Amino acid sequence: MTRFAFNITARDGKARTGAIQMLRGEIRTPAFMPVGTAATVKAMKPETVRSTGADIILGNTYHLMLRPGAERVARLGGLHKFMNWDRPILTDSGGYQVMSLSELRKITEEGVAFASHIDGSRHMLTPERSMEIQRLLGSDIVMCFDECPRADQGRDVIARSMEMSMRWAKRSRDGFDSGVDHASRAALFGIQQGALHQDLRQASADALRDIGFDGYAIGGLAVGEGQEAMFATLDFAPDMLPDDKPRYLMGVGKPDDLVGAVERGVDMFDCVLPSRSGRNGQAFTWSGPLNIRNAKHAEDTAPLDERCACPVCQTYSRAYLHHLQKSGEILGAMLMTEHNISFYQQLMAGMRGAIAEGRFAAFVSDFRRDYFAGK
Repeated sequence: MTRFAFNITARDGKARTGAIQMLRGEIRTPAFMPVGTAATVKAMKPETVRSTGADIILGNTYHLMLRPGAERVARLGGLHKFMNWDRPILTDSGGYQVMSLSELRKITEEGVAFASHIDGSRHMLTPERSMEIQRLLGSDIVMCFDECPRADQGRDVIARSMEMSMRWAKRSRDGFDSGVDHASRAALFGIQQGALHQDLRQASADALRDIGFDGYAIGGLAVGEGQEAMFATLDFAPDMLPDDKPRYLMGVGKPDDLVGAVERGVDMFDCVLPSRSGRNGQAFTWSGPLNIRNAKHAEDTAPLDERCACPVCQTYSRAYLHHLQKSGEILGAMLMTEHNISFYQQLMAGMRGAIAEGRFAAFVSDFRRDYFAGK
């Protein structure tokens, strides 16, 4: 197996399908990565996550560096062994969490000094330290360290942040390459910034191309700007990135977000939404989202989704899931999360098949008709 290779096998409009080959296995694209923030996809066993069709999961540098600590994970054999997941893992750089979770932080050219949201202890995260942490974790796809400002900040703020992120991207590249053993078996992705500004996105893409990465992420979206503005940005941002490399839209999103982004040329996604929503009683279905806690489900013997092939829909009724959620039973969170992750994987498989068969436009039309039918 090769360290990293991306092959596009079919195109339909801007949508692409293919596969990333890595030492720990193949990642079929378009791909959705369940989020395993603290070395676990909440309420799911790793083997159950795999059974849904997930080829890769995401781990979080910020959370794992604070608890249990990257050095401890390394001593215990690395993140894959630690959590019993033998397939690829992508780790984010920690930058977004530092910005969003730490109230006490100071951003300088060197990096970000911050206080832990757990115990208030002080830490310094730099591009070099982020690369070191991801190496200690044993990540397969490493993300460069960047700053992710809110999209509603002023253009000057966005521009300065983007330019610093590009300098950090070069330092990330150098830091990653210095870990020779890790670099020989892992991949490094750069992150395009620039919020909603087309010229800033272009400048960021140009800088990343000059540095050179195995794949390219689109950062700075899904931070409150709304779907219309996100799609307007995706109308141009993916096209600025190398066509022969994977394009990863970070932190997205709802099922209709994924479909619209694939339509615009995106290959990879991650989001906490399916697991978080499942724990809170929301199920995603081919007929749109539903709240299982609603009283109308109390005596409903139908499955969550008649069209879903997951074990939850094949085994349990809405009435039972309603009971579990209303009772606060742990099994309710487990089953709802399993269904949601399964649904997302079925959605990705459906898009892959439609692109391969040249019928993606019809798939999108049918999906939107059914998904929004009740709205």
